[in-house]
Order: sequence, then C-alpha cells, then structure tokens
Amino acid sequence: MIALRLAEIAAAVGGELRLPDTGATAQDRVDGPVTTDSRELVAGGVFVAKRGEFDDGHRFVPAAVDAGAALLIVEEGQPVDVPQIVVDDSVDALGRLATEVVARVRALGRLRIVGVTGSNGKTTTKNLLRTVLERVGETVAARKSFNNEVGAPITMLELTESTEFLVAEMGASGVGEIARLIRMARPDVGIVLKVGLAHAGEFGGIEQTVRAKSEMVTELLDTDVAVLNADDPRVAPMAELTRARVVRFGLGDAADVRASGIRVHARGTEFTVTVPGGESATVAFGVLGEHHIMNALAAIAAARELGVPLADIVSALESVTLAEHGRMEVLGGRDDITVINDAYNASPDSMSAALKTLAQVKRDGARTFAVLGEMSELGEFSGDEHDRIGLLAVRLGISQLVVVGSGARRLHISAINEGSWDGESAFVETQDEAFELVTAQARPGDTILVKSSNSAGLRHLGDRLGEWFS
Repeated sequence: MIALRLAEIAAAVGGELRLPDTGATAQDRVDGPVTTDSRELVAGGVFVAKRGEFDDGHRFVPAAVDAGAALLIVEEGQPVDVPQIVVDDSVDALGRLATEVVARVRALGRLRIVGVTGSNGKTTTKNLLRTVLERVGETVAARKSFNNEVGAPITMLELTESTEFLVAEMGASGVGEIARLIRMARPDVGIVLKVGLAHAGEFGGIEQTVRAKSEMVTELLDTDVAVLNADDPRVAPMAELTRARVVRFGLGDAADVRASGIRVHARGTEFTVTVPGGESATVAFGVLGEHHIMNALAAIAAARELGVPLADIVSALESVTLAEHGRMEVLGGRDDITVINDAYNASPDSMSAALKTLAQVKRDGARTFAVLGEMSELGEFSGDEHDRIGLLAVRLGISQLVVVGSGARRLHISAINEGSWDGESAFVETQDEAFELVTAQARPGDTILVKSSNSAGLRHLGDRLGEWFS
C-alpha cells in the first residue's frame, strides 16, 4: 500500500483512531500490505478484522499483533498496544480505503485500470492481461480469484506510486456488486466476457445475471472503452447501454478483434488473430481448450487499447502455458496418458467447453475419460443443466463417464437414459472410488478430464491422478 498517515486512513474509512500509550501519533505513516487473514500478515502490515458467516476476524487480532501489525481496522476496540481504527463495518472500511488509494495513485497521472467480468473466464483473462502488461510497466492484478467485495479492494491496495496498470477482476453474486467495485476503481477499459448460468441461483435468474454484469459498461464514461463478446447474445447488446467506445471480440464477422484458422491439439491451441486496420498474427497459444481463445481475444483487445503493439501481445500470450492451477491444466505423461485437471470451478458453459475439448484432443485408437462432479450455485436450473451435460457427454462419444458425488448423480442418470447403459457411465460417491476406477481402467494413450465446481473438491482428485500417471 502507498504510505498514508494514520489520521489520513482514519479519515478515508470514516473511523475513530485510537492510539496506544506507546508514543504513536496520528502522523505516523503506514505502508505495509493489507489483509483480512492474520496468517498472511507481515510486519508493518494492516489487519482488517472482518466478521464472516462462520468466524469473526476479531478472534485473530492477537495473532495479527504477534505478527507485527502496524494498524488494526476493527468494529470494536481491542485491548492491545497497536494503533486501531474503529469502524461500523470493516468490509465497508476496506472498500473506502481502496477507493482512497486508487484515487491518490490515479492523481499521479500514470495509472490505467482494466476491469474484467463475466460468468466464465475472468481469472484466465486477468492472468493473460497481467502477463502482457507487466512487460510494459509495473502491473498489479488479483491473486487467485480475488474478485469480490473483500478480494478486489485488497488487490487495489497493492498499488504503489509507480504502478502503471491495475487489472481488477470483478465478480458478483447479486445486482449492484460490480457497480460498487467500479466506484472503487473505475476502469479505463471494461471487459465483459460471457453471461451464462454460473451462479444464476445466487442472482435469482439469468435476467438478473445480465443486469449485474452490464454494470461493467453502464458505469463507463465516454472516454473509456467497453470490450464486449460479439458472439454472446447476452453480452453483445450491452453496446447499447454504454457511453464508452465499443470494441468487440469473437469468432464471427461482427468482431473487431477476431480469431480464425483455429487448430486444437493436446498441448494447446493455434489461431490467427486479426485486429482493426487489418493487421494479423498467428498465435501458438499454450493454454488448452478452444474456449480459452475468447479469453485471449479479450486480452488482446484490451491490451491494444492500452497501446501495446500486437507483436508484443502475441509474444506474451505465447509464453503462457497454464491459465491457473486447476484450469485446463495438463498433467500426466506416463504411457502417453494425459490428465486434464479443470476442476477449479465449473458452470454449464465451461463444462460443455471442457467436454468438447476432450473430444477434440482424443488420440486415434485411444479412449477418453470424463470424471465429473457437481456444478454448484445453479438454483432452479441445476437439474436441467446436469441433464444436458450427461446428454452431451454421450453425444460427444466420451468413452467413459465417471460421475462423482450425489450432487451430480442426475448427470449419470441422464447419460444412461441417452444410451450409456453398458458401463460407459459409472456413478461413485467418493473421490477414492473414482481414483480406483480410473487407474484400473486407463490404458496407454488415454486422455482423462477431471471437472467440477470448486465446492465439489475434484481438483485434488485431478492432482492425484496427474501425479499417479506422471
């Protein structure tokens, strides 16, 4: 975090500064990192005691003090000899502090901000943009999927006075949440990737999901740029909702940044990208899965708007071989057996895309395994969407479907009803059972996909299979 006086922080968050009887003053400066996790605190850092659904951060104040916290932001005063600011709502205070820091760095005239949202692909696109932009200047981007009312401001607070680019991943589980994040750090470039059924249960329906994601573009100014998915029928109309200049990406003729000549293989994807003005380049993209091309196109469009030459963008993208641990991560190798661990998260769109990729990379004469778990947070759509994935697996000719856990059982039943009645679909309750089944049946040359929502925990099964076949 940029250096701020204790009095300045208290004013920014609207809290009461309480100083210990140790000689500390309101003019003392703090510039350490900000965290809500006492285990991550470093000496000189700021600890924000957040109340959660299952725990209370105030319980960990002693641990934060022992770790060398220079400041506490709390909702009730603590009996410790460390400066503390008492606020009504610590999460709100965290957002207020992020807003202040972003504004101060903005005022220096160097910082450019990219906001990324969508039902799928946020983390991958953010990582691709970070790889491109950090070659140009100091870049801050979210760790993991820090994209909510806590994670996003913590990322913003990593800014320094020399930061040139902030890539802010902006997620939401309800209307108004993206708008709130944008008020903390209004993007110069706002990206909307896709609007699908991911988290539709939390939003209360697809219409509410569209409304929430469109906040990315309705909040932009006429001097900003909206980067929109031209191929998504829910995203493309957002061009009518924004004052910003619109740049479209996709595979169709309506796209300004367009991919063609796509070739998918077991170790990545190749395509030709064409940008406004007719310039084109071939991209040897090491991230597996045709669906990740859309994320790459979004990153290309945004980076060009920030002044990065196409050749430099392509060079950076070609250096990326993994979007994120557990996202189309290629493992294995023994006996030419490939394990694709894509169980970081799952939605109907990403599940479909992963299955299609599995079918595309199948080796001649070999088999494909799809080890699938539950897609969570789908609400009323859950049953129908698990049915649809079961049907798709059969229609794509997946050799062996392994469904793990009761939450995904309907997927297995739908596959059987579609025609997988001779053991092509198996249901197991536990990851151990799935591991034993796959390791017993896999043969040289086979390809194994592991896919589920993060809550189902199959990412650990994917790692375990990858290590077994390494």
